[in-house]
Amino acid sequence: MSSPNVRILKQHLLSDNWYVLKKIDFELQRRDGSWQPQTREVYDRGNGATIGLYNRARRTVILTRQFRIPAFVNEHHGYLIEAAAGLLDNASPEERIRLEAEEETGYRVRSVRKIFEAFMSPASVTERVHFFIGEYQPEDRVADGGGLAEEGEDIEVLELPFEQALAMTEDGRIMDGKTIILLQYLKQLMPVSPLMIVLAGPGSNDIQACATQLLQAGHLPMLAEQPGSGSQADVDTYAQRLLSRCDALLRIGGACRRADRLVELAQQKGLPIYHHLSEIPAVQPQENPGS
Repeated sequence: MSSPNVRILKQHLLSDNWYVLKKIDFELQRRDGSWQPQTREVYDRGNGATIGLYNRARRTVILTRQFRIPAFVNEHHGYLIEAAAGLLDNASPEERIRLEAEEETGYRVRSVRKIFEAFMSPASVTERVHFFIGEYQPEDRVADGGGLAEEGEDIEVLELPFEQALAMTEDGRIMDGKTIILLQYLKQLMPVSPLMIVLAGPGSNDIQACATQLLQAGHLPMLAEQPGSGSQADVDTYAQRLLSRCDALLRIGGACRRADRLVELAQQKGLPIYHHLSEIPAVQPQENPGS
């Protein structure tokens, strides 16, 4: 790439141990027409691709967690939650992201769609990242994932409720830039609709307060109390019937064996489990075309 506004004077190879680090002396023509000499270090690690894996019906996303030494040395515990990603390594972006998704998460995605490209750290890194999205189904998981041990990868696969993942970007549990971008993009593909949510917790006052807030947010709270008394089997049967008709469960409050049992039954049914009202977005009111 050449430009009449840039003159490359000299390039100094500083390292090619892992990828290529250079110091570049150049002149940049300023807007007033003058030429200004500058020196910058440029890290070339190739281009990459990343993918947002989502399930529209279940409102879930697939993410990964792995250790990143650069984050660790910058006052972070180092374990970042991320979307699946990898360097192209001479493959096409679509070919590479399909391979990376299966290698890291175990999901063989049937169709992927490219949404855009972006430079993630253009002041010092040359990498251009190709962003994809792809809808997955439970049956698309063909392996455990986890990455390649010979490449130093030890990747944990996470399936999270979409609203929980969004909340994690706000409270700092997700700090990876490409992942935040993909989750924000997916918001337009998974608009919030009214949900039937089972409430599980130890205190009736807390339950009633949460029920009120869920109603105000446009959702339908469902109380898990069974009328009358019965055996544990009867209670489980009632809870299973209730959960089979609901979309999610909200676990609030402190220790409660009954609430924990509801969580266990909800997990068996594959329902999203929320632990705070902030994880559940309000239903956006639809505009009236005639207004």
